[in-house]
Amino acid sequence: MQAKLHIKKGDTVKVIAGESKGKTGEVLEINTEKMRAIVSGINMISKHTKPNAANPQGGIVKKEASLHISNLMVVDGKGKATRIGRKRDSNNKLVRYSKKTGEVIK
Repeated sequence: MQAKLHIKKGDTVKVIAGESKGKTGEVLEINTEKMRAIVSGINMISKHTKPNAANPQGGIVKKEASLHISNLMVVDGKGKATRIGRKRDSNNKLVRYSKKTGEVIK
């Protein structure tokens, strides 16, 4: 069974714990089985690569490593980190909203 998460791919999130605490970025990928997310420009690692067809030179490549979802908070339209709630809109469709401001998060 997959858990219902408070973040989605494309959301802007703020890191609330760990080495990258305080930084914001966009969610690029989510792994629901491991409860981890990859955020652009956050938690960068150096990966050593062998020469291959895509990278004939090889060498050290910087890339994003995953973060646990519990260390991320969604940033609302006003740029504030907020908790997420779910409610039905006028069309009886379930939408996410900011607990801080009450506005719907796209």
